[in-house]
Amino acid sequence: MLKMQNLSKVYRTELVETQALNDFHLEVKAGDFVAVTGPSGSGKTTFLTIAGLLESPSGGLFELDGQDVSRLSDAERSRLRNEKIGFIFQAFNLIPDLNVLENIEVPLHYRGFKAAERRRRALEALERVGLSGRAGHLPSQLSGGQQQRVAIARALAGSPKILLADEPTGNLDSQMARAVMELLEELHRDGATLVMVTHDPQLAARAPRHVQVIDGRVIDSQHLSLAAVA
Repeated sequence: MLKMQNLSKVYRTELVETQALNDFHLEVKAGDFVAVTGPSGSGKTTFLTIAGLLESPSGGLFELDGQDVSRLSDAERSRLRNEKIGFIFQAFNLIPDLNVLENIEVPLHYRGFKAAERRRRALEALERVGLSGRAGHLPSQLSGGQQQRVAIARALAGSPKILLADEPTGNLDSQMARAVMELLEELHRDGATLVMVTHDPQLAARAPRHVQVIDGRVIDSQHLSLAAVA
């Protein structure tokens, strides 16, 4: 599904060169649920931006769904990103003037889906996250946990190959964070492939696989049995 070998990422200015990723190795298979942790500045956010085709690596191999995407043009990356990747952010990024259903339909519109198909997909995604009764509500009428569920539904509606979550519970209290994490676990049990960046060790421990990143490298990768995280 996702394969990175000897990956590097260097940011350069006239005065400074910063090595964000260095000899980075990671493979995520279809159906995996991987939690990625590391201190601030470790490279985990850079990894996520490259995995999400928002940036290109400086060197190394990056394959997504069997395709080498290391050197794609901006237009090619954008097309693949829309087709294969769903994003769940710490900030919900919902459009305040659109209702829940309309927010979910926005990325489908840009992918060229017709109105009836957009509506069908959006309603199915809302049903999957348990919010079908909130379709006509504005984001301001929802709790933080409900808004994050809408954001997850928006990511699911496009039928992505992989879901990338960046601190998905970072703006939530502990009760809402547990509810969102339980939803992600349910999606994984249903066959979704998830990669979650988190600073919370308790959340990371609930993922069947935990990867630690320090100084731009994967230094530890642990596989847990499903029974151990249930």
